[in-house]
Amino acid sequence: MTDTSLALGAVRRMDRVVLATLGLFTLLLVAVPGQSLDSLIFTFDSLVFIAPYLLASVLVAASVKATGLDRQIAVVFSGRQAPVIFLAALFGAASPFCSCGVVPIIAALLASGVPLAPVMAFWIASPLMDPEMFVLMAPVMGLEFTLAKTLSAFSIGLIAGFATHALVARGAFANPLKAFDGGRGSGCGGPRLDGGTKLLWRFWREGGRRALFAAEARATGWFLFKWLTLAFLLESLMVAYVPGEAIASSLGGDSPWAIPLAVIIGVPAYLNGYAAIPTVSALVDLGMAPGAGLAFMVAGGVTSIPAAMAVFALVRRPVFLWYLALGLTGSLAAGVAYQAYVTL
Repeated sequence: MTDTSLALGAVRRMDRVVLATLGLFTLLLVAVPGQSLDSLIFTFDSLVFIAPYLLASVLVAASVKATGLDRQIAVVFSGRQAPVIFLAALFGAASPFCSCGVVPIIAALLASGVPLAPVMAFWIASPLMDPEMFVLMAPVMGLEFTLAKTLSAFSIGLIAGFATHALVARGAFANPLKAFDGGRGSGCGGPRLDGGTKLLWRFWREGGRRALFAAEARATGWFLFKWLTLAFLLESLMVAYVPGEAIASSLGGDSPWAIPLAVIIGVPAYLNGYAAIPTVSALVDLGMAPGAGLAFMVAGGVTSIPAAMAVFALVRRPVFLWYLALGLTGSLAAGVAYQAYVTL
């Protein structure tokens, strides 16, 4: 076998996400050396910033699996859907998980058999608001805008949950998770607990549960790391060549298309979360419609590029498209409703 054949075989065995990341960075290094360094720094800084949230999410997901709590949650969530969806949306709006950090949590819940409807309610609401964001946003954006975003998070999550429940009742979204190697999704490749295992909070006392925790943490951590590295690399190019501030500043209050355009632009611009607070505040002061500002933040929060890529790799295509549709229509409705309120 020739060296070329060996090299091609090694490339084929490489993870496609890792291969895409290396290929894109190599292309930048050759074609735009200056941007390659900027993108490398941007990607590194983004990973460092999000690392504590991702670490917390990975540890929570692995602990839920190792303790057997996922089975207990599945039993509880399999009851009456109306109160469960309500509580899932409420908890999501108050939880501290970002749009990327919530991915391993929803993966663990779906893999354990929790119905898609309450998971979707939590999934949509969680990245939009949390107590820390509320405290930081209120003095900058004003209490009225902050309350509007909080209500939007809960309302969009609630509507997403009930809409998903209605579709699932008609046979949609069977087996929402894709199957992945290394414990992701179907759980193949990692140790398992048998179906009769009871809840055990001190899981580290049993070797099998320690092994399950370690396997789940490794699989989840690697899954998120590789996808987010590629996503942040792509985002760096969006920031460099499609500046969100310049686009958003054109979305003034006089245009009837301000809010729909804010929703469409909110995803690629990736202006959400804590970094969006001072930027959107300044843009609103410069004339951006308040409803467009809210829609811009909500759309980016639900369907940000890194989160969307991780979700695409995690769930089957119909679920992914439904997730996008819920995020986009929900942010549009939130923006229109808030703009109508402020213009009364």
